[in-house]
Amino acid sequence: MRATGGGGRAGRWTAGLTAAAAVTLTLAGPGVHAASAASGCPGHQVRAVGFATGQLRVYRSGQYVCAVAVAKKPGARRQMSVELQVRGGRPVVDSGRFTRLAGPVKVRAANRCVRAVGAVSGGKGASGWFLC
Repeated sequence: MRATGGGGRAGRWTAGLTAAAAVTLTLAGPGVHAASAASGCPGHQVRAVGFATGQLRVYRSGQYVCAVAVAKKPGARRQMSVELQVRGGRPVVDSGRFTRLAGPVKVRAANRCVRAVGAVSGGKGASGWFLC
């Protein structure tokens, strides 16, 4: 029985796979594992609302909902905000001058409607009430 070191068909396939993985990680960057990792929100995306200057993204994980407002063209600091509200509750807001995103903001929304609003440099997007 022959050991599979670097030679043979299996060795070449493994080496090729390793090289392809290295190239993929180099080109894609370290944050390619999940879309929510880049946003700071856990869970899966349940809503995305695009607007002229950015995008509002809403995620859900268990009983919690999380939202961020992401600039279409990151770079210079500009006014950005994100707001998340459970029906009957007060909105949770993150507002300020940011380069890439506002948020994350998180609320507990077990069996309750939520709405989100995101704004970047005067452009605005809103989800309306959902998850009811």
